[in-house]
Amino acid sequence: MTNRVAIIGVGQSSFGKRPDSSIRDLTFEAFHEAIEDTKNLERDEIDASLVASSSGYDKQRSPAAVIAGYLELNPQPTFLTEAACASSTVALRTAWSFVKSGLHDVVAVIGYQKMTDMTSEAIQEVMGRAGDVMFESPFGTSMPAYYAMFARAHMDAYGTTEEDLAKVSVKNHYYSQYNPKAMFQKEFTLEKVLSSRVIASPLKSLDCCANSDGASCLIVANEAKAKKFAEQPVWIKGLGLGSTAMSLASRNPPFTGFESAKEAARQAYAMASIKPTDIDVAEVHDCFTIAELIAYGDLEFCKREDSPKMIRNEETHLGGRIPVNIDGGLLSKGHPVGATGGSQIRTLVHQLRGEGGKMQVDGAKIALGHNVGGIGMYTNVTILEA
Repeated sequence: MTNRVAIIGVGQSSFGKRPDSSIRDLTFEAFHEAIEDTKNLERDEIDASLVASSSGYDKQRSPAAVIAGYLELNPQPTFLTEAACASSTVALRTAWSFVKSGLHDVVAVIGYQKMTDMTSEAIQEVMGRAGDVMFESPFGTSMPAYYAMFARAHMDAYGTTEEDLAKVSVKNHYYSQYNPKAMFQKEFTLEKVLSSRVIASPLKSLDCCANSDGASCLIVANEAKAKKFAEQPVWIKGLGLGSTAMSLASRNPPFTGFESAKEAARQAYAMASIKPTDIDVAEVHDCFTIAELIAYGDLEFCKREDSPKMIRNEETHLGGRIPVNIDGGLLSKGHPVGATGGSQIRTLVHQLRGEGGKMQVDGAKIALGHNVGGIGMYTNVTILEA
């Protein structure tokens, strides 16, 4: 056996406002689905767990202990990972290293966030602290404001229009109709997106993802265990993780892309020995519509200046050159930050196993996940192969 690493089970709770559900309930939903997704894997055969969550949204400290206990994963080791919105793909990368090294054979990656118990104003204050709390947060920065600055820079540099941004939202909301786990399962017209309430110009409410509650679970195993416990293992072929300075004042303009994403993509493509043109389907971090357009360029699906053309020409629609976010993306699913990356990977695993239903990309063999933390402080790129 080679020491390959596979994803053998995936699960996700429904995303949305879940006032009836605690973090225990949400993670159980995702974990139970992931266990059911494997072939006769028993709970005691999971020899480590990683819990991914971004701090500040609930009162529970050391949540890994709470969740491991509730899911009956003790006394095996458990760990907590935190990288803002990229937390669960950082956890996946860590799980891969545990299995690749031989330290563990089967690892559960459990991402969650319980956000909607807080007011929108309180959530924005917490999310704003994902920026620099000394030099930026005191001036009232928020995630919509940060991404609005990137949108303006993109417009100035490449002629991107508000209609281009809206077309991303139209596309992703259209596919949300076929995702029963999504917070919103409704399509919107271009006119509806363009006329929605301005949040931080040029971004409107339908250009922005929603705060959400939810959980995701990925079960990772070595090759021997994968062949025992999975009908169709999905192999982790490439991993990339890049970082950049938190403060925008410490970065070099123009603000039309994330250097962390470019670096993560470079690493992942090199590790997988593939090119961007080899990708059959992708999930990118569309926390705002501009973020998806930025991702097209950062991942080298096109030149940065050509990203508006990709959405205008429907190249990222189902049936296009490279379908992107055909599960609805963050814009439709909601964004429970600790669970988001795991949800993206779950979608891609289903695609590579031919289980995408009405969202299925014909013949998908290679998939890419792109998960950004904060305002691009860190980005994970994960490449999977059937």
